[in-house]
Amino acid sequence: MKRTVMTIVAAVVAAVSMNAQLLYKISGNGLEKPSYIIGTHHLANVGFVEKINGVKEALTETDQVFGELKWDSMTNPDSLKMMQQVMLLPEGTTLKDILTADQYKRLDAFMTQKLGAGMSNPTVAAQMGKLSPMALVTQFQVLLYMMNHMGEFDPSSTFDQYFQAQAQKNNLPCGGLETMAFQANLLYNQPMERQVEQLMCLIDNEQFNTQMMEDMAKAFYAQDLDALQKAMDEKLGTSCDSTPEEEAQLISNRNADWLTKMPAIMKERPTFFAVGAGHLPGEKGLLQLLRNAGYTVEGQK
Repeated sequence: MKRTVMTIVAAVVAAVSMNAQLLYKISGNGLEKPSYIIGTHHLANVGFVEKINGVKEALTETDQVFGELKWDSMTNPDSLKMMQQVMLLPEGTTLKDILTADQYKRLDAFMTQKLGAGMSNPTVAAQMGKLSPMALVTQFQVLLYMMNHMGEFDPSSTFDQYFQAQAQKNNLPCGGLETMAFQANLLYNQPMERQVEQLMCLIDNEQFNTQMMEDMAKAFYAQDLDALQKAMDEKLGTSCDSTPEEEAQLISNRNADWLTKMPAIMKERPTFFAVGAGHLPGEKGLLQLLRNAGYTVEGQK
């Protein structure tokens, strides 16, 4: 009986360890040398890199680093100007013009609680009242996360940036699977009615959204892709939930597009890919898509 129990425990541990990984080796299908892919968390503490087995070896064995974006392209003046433009409402329009009186009041109360001042403060209204609802959503998401993770996130040295920074130190090329323009359009160019709805959904369901971000962070730090997928799949059961089309635009459509680019990139030279961990798990995740394409994908222990 004891032996049976121990065998079951060993099997469970093995299963957990297989899923508790963020770094994977990609080989076979004509590749002369393996490439690697790691799942990132955009707000993770960069020091966590040291706790992921095999990262240094994978960076040593590869000759270039690709992220969702080429990091340099995010910080050049043209990109910063473009991002600023897409995050603003049309000229002459403010949030007070597109929100109802009740919505504006709820936004003001939320900001006052979290920031100490809201839209009823003329200075705040002048500074933030021209931002689009989705620009506020992304900023509030970062705010809610940082309130529970004080000192963890350093915008000047991010988890995603780390890998390209290491490549640059070694005079290795870096690249991006997408452009800033594409991501800006994806994040901020939604119908205004839907943007307003998502802003109100964030404000009215703060506890749910905070818990989801906590569950995702916990799963990431545990290197548990199954738990991460479960956290991402949590629903309110209302119109606040992403539609299937929105989820596809954010995850699976991009995975499929990246898979059209990755083979040529890996064939040219062994590559270290660093993309959001939410893109890795599931039948339409990158790991399975790579396997479906004929590659051997193995977790690194």
